[in-house]
Amino acid sequence: MKITIIAPMDNIMDAAREVLAQNDLHWPGEIEVLPGLLEAGLEQACQAVKRGTAVIISRGGTATLIAKHVDVPVVEIQVTAFDILRALKSMGHVSGTVGVIFMRRFLFECEKLGDLLGIPIQEIFIDNELRIEEEVLEKAGRQGIGTLLGDASAVKLLTPRGLKVGLIESSVESVRKAIIEAGNLADVRRREREKAELFRTIIDTSADGIIAIDKNEQITIFNPAIERIYQLSGSEVIGRKIGDMIPDDGLRGCLTGDTGERESVRRVNNRVFAIRRIPIKLGEDIVGAIANVQDVTQLQNFEQLVRQKLNKKGLVAKVHLEQLSAASGQMKVIKERVRQYAANDATVLITGESGTGKEWVAQSIHNLSLRQKGPFVAINCAALPESLLESELFGYEEGAFTGAKKGGKSGLFELAHNGTIFLDEIGDMPLSVQARLLRVLQEKEVMRLGADSVIPVNVRILAATNQDMMHLVDERKFRADLYYRLDVLRLHIPPLRERVEDIPELVNRFLEKSPHSHIVGITAEAVKFLQKQFWRGNIRELENVIERIKLLAPGPFIEERMVREVLSASGHILHDDIAGHTGPDMTERHKLEQILFEEKYNYTQAAKRLGISRTTLWRKLRQR
Repeated sequence: MKITIIAPMDNIMDAAREVLAQNDLHWPGEIEVLPGLLEAGLEQACQAVKRGTAVIISRGGTATLIAKHVDVPVVEIQVTAFDILRALKSMGHVSGTVGVIFMRRFLFECEKLGDLLGIPIQEIFIDNELRIEEEVLEKAGRQGIGTLLGDASAVKLLTPRGLKVGLIESSVESVRKAIIEAGNLADVRRREREKAELFRTIIDTSADGIIAIDKNEQITIFNPAIERIYQLSGSEVIGRKIGDMIPDDGLRGCLTGDTGERESVRRVNNRVFAIRRIPIKLGEDIVGAIANVQDVTQLQNFEQLVRQKLNKKGLVAKVHLEQLSAASGQMKVIKERVRQYAANDATVLITGESGTGKEWVAQSIHNLSLRQKGPFVAINCAALPESLLESELFGYEEGAFTGAKKGGKSGLFELAHNGTIFLDEIGDMPLSVQARLLRVLQEKEVMRLGADSVIPVNVRILAATNQDMMHLVDERKFRADLYYRLDVLRLHIPPLRERVEDIPELVNRFLEKSPHSHIVGITAEAVKFLQKQFWRGNIRELENVIERIKLLAPGPFIEERMVREVLSASGHILHDDIAGHTGPDMTERHKLEQILFEEKYNYTQAAKRLGISRTTLWRKLRQR
């Protein structure tokens, strides 16, 4: 930062240059020294301010004149007792009262100095530096003063009037002190400007609308965000009464100490905003008020971003429609249904045996929908106990139960905001959790465990089950109202044995999962053999078998012999061998599997048909 010294007399010019030549001030900025007395000094000061000077140094009437016309600090070179003593000495012999001309009061009294010297000294204070002649003549005549001491302007203006005027020169030390004071003042001013600039930048770049008023209800802050909200420019409203520019937003109530509504939700220009108002206090006095205006939609987007950042698990759908195998006619129909269902926001109930790829279908629906950029959150309702499932789905507040995480936890519905939540094995959801899920479907809001307020959520629900849902409803194990809420759109995924045309494509995909494997392919005979098998675990079982074969086969191609060995070792019935097998255990096991399949893997019903106990059925199936 720059300091400018306006020297109304040569003595100050010389003293300033001497101080600067010593080079011990350690001032990092520039210091310029310019001559100028009264109006000439004022002109120099105005030009210096335009060039960016931070502080001006001058003396006497010139300093007083400059201070009245510029908006930067002016430091005056102080007159010391030694300066007056030197001026008296330069006058030689004086008689009568000596008058010392000042433009403002200093910290010492000249009368006391006169008492020490035995010379009567009278201070003459000038109110208007431009009328110095009239004021000095009037006061000097009234007080009987014959000798005067003053600054350069006094000498210049009064000497031609026949008065004896001695020049009070400034010492080098006085100039040094003024420069040091100016440096400190410039440093403080710089810090203040930095704070002001920081404050202005924060206000102007804030995503929230900010408006402030003073105690007279005049608008003092109107940032760009609030300009967009009210569609008004700051230049139009700054300095105007708030009531004349925008509807009453409760700010004026803050000025009166009103303890009423400080936070509210309001609609402005067809948009919804959350408004928070705070009084500005100076000590106990209210000197203004400020309002923070936040776009509710923007808040929800920020909240969603935070939710996703805090929980990275299961928020991305990795499977796309083109990855679903569709060599069979049935899967071609399903892929077309996926396209149709992705175009709307209705709930979808996906049915099918375990392992048929229901979650793949759910991910494909999400990735084709308008929610594809939102999160995809999946949870298996059968994998968690009732208490844990409820807290995972809906979240909880701190202290809601023993062991609750400090600060609480967002539920999966909150994490899925603006996206999709996939509820796998929905038929195993406890009745108490079903009731809460129904409320989410109806009200589009969730309440955390231990909370007393609701959180709005925008979530599409996809559910999946391998059970007969109507049978569960009849047995009162599943709420009928929830079932009909979920079963708006339905998609049934057929078992693998009913779409064996998809097996070659699935096998190739599973082989591609390990590109660095020593296995490079599979023979046609091995694929045909795989198509003949009864895949009780559907796609999941097929994938596990291929993975096992990749680890055990010598390569580079998987052959039918290796497939047979791996399947036999795992207890799998080789279906093309059943007819020629003479052992009773193989035909019995095939019969058991067939009946179990017909009963949709209801072990209790299958055991009844076979006339054996459920335990015996389990034992026979585990035997090789």
